Amino acid sequence: MSTARRGVAVAGAMLLAGALYGIAAQAQPASKTLTMQASWPASSTFMENFTLFADRVNKTTAGRLQIKTSAAGTIVPAFEVTDATHKGVIDGAHTWSGYLIGKHPAAVLFTGGPGGPFGMDLFDHLGWFYDGGGQQLMDEWFETIIKRDVISLPVMPFAPQMFGWFKQPFKGWEDLKGRKMRAVGMNAQILNAAGATVVSMPGGEIVPAAQRGVVDAAEWCCPAEDIKLGFHQVWKYYYMPSMHEMTEVSDLLISKAAWKSLSPDLQEIFKMAATETYLRWWLTYSRENAKALSEMRTKHGVNVRRTPPEVLLKQLQTWDAIRDKFAKEDPFFAKVVESQRQYAANVVPGRMAMFPAYSLSADYYWRQKPAEKPAAKPLAKPNAK
Repeated sequence: MSTARRGVAVAGAMLLAGALYGIAAQAQPASKTLTMQASWPASSTFMENFTLFADRVNKTTAGRLQIKTSAAGTIVPAFEVTDATHKGVIDGAHTWSGYLIGKHPAAVLFTGGPGGPFGMDLFDHLGWFYDGGGQQLMDEWFETIIKRDVISLPVMPFAPQMFGWFKQPFKGWEDLKGRKMRAVGMNAQILNAAGATVVSMPGGEIVPAAQRGVVDAAEWCCPAEDIKLGFHQVWKYYYMPSMHEMTEVSDLLISKAAWKSLSPDLQEIFKMAATETYLRWWLTYSRENAKALSEMRTKHGVNVRRTPPEVLLKQLQTWDAIRDKFAKEDPFFAKVVESQRQYAANVVPGRMAMFPAYSLSADYYWRQKPAEKPAAKPLAKPNAK
């Protein structure tokens, strides 16, 4: 082959290689990164849920979609992540929409209200969200009621919440009067009705506030989370359970602009990763809460006590009154309440009929039984004469 022909062949091969490279580059979609922030401090176990979700998205998309996670305060304050998502300051958030109760009271219904609501448990409430019209109502709430251009998905159950931490034994409902207690959302309104002085603040500020005397009691979450934030170092009386947040769920928010920028397959992966994270987290968190509860008792000298039954009943009665008042004043709130009532009217009685009470077999195997009295010794026979 002549030199000229070799040159033409080489040039042609280079052109072909360049064309093939260009086609391959076009066929391989560019990686996309979403910047998201949580409402939790970096030390919180809730950040583990956030990073679990991000990891699932990264792996299932082979890196085509990556979630950049950050803790509260990294970009905006903890309670401002929803507005920051709406404004495009961040692409999304890992938060709890109950913080938005000041914008509209229906926030408590979407995140799991007192008593279920209507006796629902965690998965009943999730069923209402996905199959009972809850998601459509929440979309409507964000878009037309509080006017925030975001999409919300359940991502982290953190229920049931405990009643709270105290420095001295808690005696009952009347004992709440005058107490300076940290709480947020609907629980703050219930405690206010009981006469407590409620102070609202992000989780990372609670222990420092208690050390300064700003609060003398507090409610945050659950054993695994509370011990990680150091509550046991300030308080030694821990009361559980509570009715105020029985089905509590954290939201994964994404701005509508960021959502529309995702291809249909990435949108589906995003949704599936949120659902899988919800389930996997719940399984892990149930175990970790039990371990932390045992550690509190055995290593840290925490007095774990049962909340008086009359307090649990008072929580439900107070919530019923607050709920009915909001329903009379706000048509949208009433619509969500009725949707939940109708769903619960079918599911809750059905489950009550089909499932035995959890305590039946649990008590049989695990409740400490009173020690049996030693058998009486037989009377000695009189000596025969």
